[in-house]
Amino acid sequence: PIIVAINKIDRENAQPERVMQQLSEYGLVPEAWSGDTVMVEVSALQNLGIDDLLENVLVLAELEDLRSNAEGRARGVVLESNLDIGRGPVATILVQHGTLKVGDPLVAGAAWGRVRALIDDKGNQVKEAGPSTPVQVLGLNDVAVSGDRFVIAPDEKTASKVASTREHWLRVATIG
Repeated sequence: PIIVAINKIDRENAQPERVMQQLSEYGLVPEAWSGDTVMVEVSALQNLGIDDLLENVLVLAELEDLRSNAEGRARGVVLESNLDIGRGPVATILVQHGTLKVGDPLVAGAAWGRVRALIDDKGNQVKEAGPSTPVQVLGLNDVAVSGDRFVIAPDEKTASKVASTREHWLRVATIG
């Protein structure tokens, strides 16, 4: 299922109907046109339609019975990453399954390390992060790539080997 947020509707040249028409050409027909794609007009700047968007996400999650298991090793995706002076490589990740904890050996693409700190969206240090939780991770050896999947390894030695193997295959793929 897809929910489309049509943003920037506060602009005077906004054409949400045109966006819906263009998306319908790719099979995403709006519910308003008897289709099955939820399309919500929003303005993040003026905070318009945000409540409607969130409500639609909750309704869809309930209808589809979307759930994630907080048990076991965490896995998810790197949303963004950068090199911060003083803190080193910092990756903002989204935990999708399991629970990520401080001290876990993490592998994200060719980057790896032991989680030294987890920082939530309010800037507070937390000890763990469950499913659907975005957090900044400190402790990686290198800057991860946005979109990389992350997993928790059994130990640091395994994490290092997995990251090294991934780095090797990335080099091989770019050369060949």
